[in-house]
Amino acid sequence: MTGSRRRHLATRSPLPATGAALILVACASGPPPAPLALGVEPPASWSAPAAGDAPPAGPPADAPWWSGFGDEELDRMVDLALAANRDLAAAAARVEAASAQARIAGAALLPQAALGADAGRRRQNFIGLPIPGREGGVLSSLSTTFGGSLGLSWEADLWGRLAAGEAAALSELSASRADLDGARLSLAGQTARAWFAAIEAAGQVDLAERTLETRRVTRDQIRRRFEAGLRSALDLRLAIANHAAAEAALAGRRRQLDASVRRLELLLSRYPGAELAGRLAGRALPALPPAPPAGLPAELVTRRPDLAAVERRLEAAGLGIRQARAALYPRLSLTGSAGRLGGEVGDLLDSDFSVWSIASSLLAPLFQGGRLRAGVELAEARYEELAERYAQTVLRAFAEVELALAAEEHLAGQAAALAVAAEQSAEAERQAEDRYRAGLGPYLAVLEAQRQAADTRSRLLETRRQLLDARVDFHLALGGGWSAEATR
Repeated sequence: MTGSRRRHLATRSPLPATGAALILVACASGPPPAPLALGVEPPASWSAPAAGDAPPAGPPADAPWWSGFGDEELDRMVDLALAANRDLAAAAARVEAASAQARIAGAALLPQAALGADAGRRRQNFIGLPIPGREGGVLSSLSTTFGGSLGLSWEADLWGRLAAGEAAALSELSASRADLDGARLSLAGQTARAWFAAIEAAGQVDLAERTLETRRVTRDQIRRRFEAGLRSALDLRLAIANHAAAEAALAGRRRQLDASVRRLELLLSRYPGAELAGRLAGRALPALPPAPPAGLPAELVTRRPDLAAVERRLEAAGLGIRQARAALYPRLSLTGSAGRLGGEVGDLLDSDFSVWSIASSLLAPLFQGGRLRAGVELAEARYEELAERYAQTVLRAFAEVELALAAEEHLAGQAAALAVAAEQSAEAERQAEDRYRAGLGPYLAVLEAQRQAADTRSRLLETRRQLLDARVDFHLALGGGWSAEATR
């Protein structure tokens, strides 16, 4: 690590519009801010091209990004997840905890007041005093005291240690809020993907059921012709095996549907009893929304909650350096108290029994075995760690956008090719069956055509679901949706 990172401590620096290539790091009461290079420059444009030339028509700017899929049931599922998910509730509780911690840190800047009341009774013996007439006994006295007091204490924050502690706690609170926003974004994405996966699984079950029925019809036809002596035993055995394989495939697809529905219900914080499966019957995957417009600026990634959270924690770490350095200097504290002290309760109302005190103290650390210096080094090391983590988070954000754009481009081409393959394989299946029934072709050709047609239809359905997932990933990579203004 370079020495410049150890010479300055961080103060809040807003994320630059160019994608936050630099973080300003400065000592609050020392040298001017010095830039900390992260070595991550935002791209002028995405290397993976977006398809559109202009912002497409979509949901209003204030509408959630998932509404762009045009699936009302998806909207309802995401709303349910955001309202009921347990992990999201835990993230909200962490925000409350961070808020309380910020209030605790801020309280140290204010005078502390305490109200006290006490009562006591005391007997004292006077031994060895020559008191005439009491030679055979012990002289004693009995006293009762009542008191009430108001005490005040305050530490003068001469070096900004307490203020830095409060600011660091507020930065942690902002980070916790960003974590909550990130949890909401992630949960919406997980719910959308789980919903699409459940729809695809239901579609795969439907395809498997239709395939099984086709295999059953073929098997029964061949059996009748075998019994009539028109087909060989080999054809019958192949038909029976083909039907059994279709039964096994259907059982596997039903298992996948069951697992998909239970995962979705878990995100909704429901008991995973697969009760949602009934809503999927006959439901098709939604159409892919219009492609992202060309010219989306790289700065859109700065909206990502994970970037905001790491930036706020980097800010808190810089303030932690200020706290650690301020701990090296003397502390000035003021204390005072005022009240009443008397032998009767009524004396507490009499000003003649007033008592008070005031004091100040200056405490300077002389020798602590290097603990305070090590505290400064620890704070600086934590800051350096977070600076590297921030740079890596920025780089990962750019990578996720690029990966999502590239994945959608490749999947779109794959889906187009599979659509042609599905159409042609369905026609090939029909022709192979016709030729076999006419005695012009072998049954092996029918088996191959049926297998290829079923496999192609299944892969096409899977690819269409992957396309939707890629669009979800793109939204998550950008931290949400986009508007027409974002492309100008």
